Amino acid sequence: MNIKKWYKNNTYEYKEFSIKELISLKKKKNLTISLCFPTLNEAKTIEHILDLVKHEIFEPGLVDEVVVIDSNSIDNTVHIARSTGFKVIQHKDVLSKYEYFGGKGDALWKSLAVLKGDIIVWCDSDIVNFNSRFIYGILGPIITDDKVSYVKGFYRRPLQIESSNLENEGGRVTEILVRPLINLFYPDLSRIFQPLSGEYAGRRKVLESIPFSTGYGVEVGMLIEIFEKFGLDAIAQVNLQRRVHRNQPISSLSRMSFGIIQTFIGKLEKYNKAELGRNLSKIYNQIEFINKEYIITPLELEEMERPPMLEIKEYLGRKKKIV
Repeated sequence: MNIKKWYKNNTYEYKEFSIKELISLKKKKNLTISLCFPTLNEAKTIEHILDLVKHEIFEPGLVDEVVVIDSNSIDNTVHIARSTGFKVIQHKDVLSKYEYFGGKGDALWKSLAVLKGDIIVWCDSDIVNFNSRFIYGILGPIITDDKVSYVKGFYRRPLQIESSNLENEGGRVTEILVRPLINLFYPDLSRIFQPLSGEYAGRRKVLESIPFSTGYGVEVGMLIEIFEKFGLDAIAQVNLQRRVHRNQPISSLSRMSFGIIQTFIGKLEKYNKAELGRNLSKIYNQIEFINKEYIITPLELEEMERPPMLEIKEYLGRKKKIV
């Protein structure tokens, strides 16, 4: 599909959809939907998010289950999430015979093994201005259009630094790193506004057929895999208006970028778009200026890759029971 035609046909506004209409169409198509929130120390935001989801999304029947998959939070996240009545699972306990990597992508991959829906929705749990549109907006295209298999949310992202609020300066890793790389190597994906968006939905038959990066490279890796295997017309995006979340310090974003680059280069080599011909370093020298001196901390950071869930025999056995 031509990129301009794709942008016109596959870019939506959340206001085009309503919860009531989507529930009706979901029932007509006999779809089941699972909503999953990955968490790591999100006690400040998770209660509001789950309470709103419970009353506006789950109880009306738009989604059939809500699951929190936690990555060893040390704050009150797990207690708060359980108090809402939703299931909370530690991702280290899922498929425990397989090595535990601990990253966000690993949690998402393992969640596929416990979620039951035909459609899976993942949503970040640090959203300060969470609204039900973050869920029903994403579900709109995938419920209404059978050709769409994967939907990403996009939005304006403010950057909050101390008392300053820079309205459109958020998404620093996206703008400085990922968007330039996509424009260079994957121009067909260059009109996807938020390639690193943490709010997205996919059909199980698609998600279970692709590998998952275990860390922060999961979003860009997933996007490239779906594009390569299913084409641009299988992807849609929805304007969710505005997203406010906890902005991370530049040192954390630097480490995140290191992992994303590893994933991106791996996809370039896999799909014959570039060849480095050498092994890349997995050591990241984190440099920070603390107490009037430079501190150098060598860190071993490696994005691993989980195989498609369809290759995991435990998953296949459980899937037969669900179907």
